[in-house]
Amino acid sequence: MNKVWALKGLYAITDASLASDKDIVTQVELALRGGARAIQYRDKHQDHRQKAEEAAALLRLCRTAGVPLIINDDVELAAAIQADGVHLGRDDPNPGEARRRLGPGAIIGISCYNRLDLAFRAQAADADYVAFGRFFPSSIKPQAVQAKLDLLTSARAALKLPIVAIGGITPENGGPLIAAGADMLAVIHGIFGQADIPRACQDFIKLFEETEASHS
Repeated sequence: MNKVWALKGLYAITDASLASDKDIVTQVELALRGGARAIQYRDKHQDHRQKAEEAAALLRLCRTAGVPLIINDDVELAAAIQADGVHLGRDDPNPGEARRRLGPGAIIGISCYNRLDLAFRAQAADADYVAFGRFFPSSIKPQAVQAKLDLLTSARAALKLPIVAIGGITPENGGPLIAAGADMLAVIHGIFGQADIPRACQDFIKLFEETEASHS
C-alpha cells in the first residue's frame, strides 16, 4: 500500500502469550478502538498458514481504522498479505532486501537496541523508523540490552527518522521517553496484558497529549 503514514503516537505490538482470554484479532480491535496509531504483528510460534490468516484479519481491521500494520521479522508474510511494512532485527534481512521485496511505499523499521551507529546505518539504508530499547525491565524480553534515556536525546538531535522507544514502558514511566525524543512508544504487555485494553491505550495517549501541551 503506497501511503505516507504519520509515525507518531502509540505503537501496539501483539504477543500470542498474552492472548489467553481474548484472541489477538479481538485484542487488536480493542487497541485500535483505544487509539493505537500503529500495530505490529509479532508471533514467533504459529505455523505459516495460521500466521497468514491471523495477519490478514489484522490487516482488514487496520485498513478500516486507517492505521498501518507492520509485520515483525517476516518479509515474505508482509509481501503475501500486502501489509504496510516490516520490522527487522539484527538477524533478519537487511533493509535494502526488504525494500526491494515490499516496494517503495512500505514502512521499514529497524531495531537499533542501544546503538546510535546502527540507527545511522538504518537511516542510510532508507529505513522509515528506528527503534531503541529496552529502556525498562521487560517481561517479554528480559535479556534485552539496556538503553539509556540520553540515547533518545542524541538520536533526536542527529537523525531525521521517527524514533520508537520500546521495553517495559508503562503510563508511569513513558512520559520522559517522549520528552527525550521518542515519536512513538512501542508497547506489548502494557496494552495486551491489561484487562481493559482501550483504557490502557488511552492512558498512553495522554502522555503524548501532555508532552505536546507542555511544548505549546
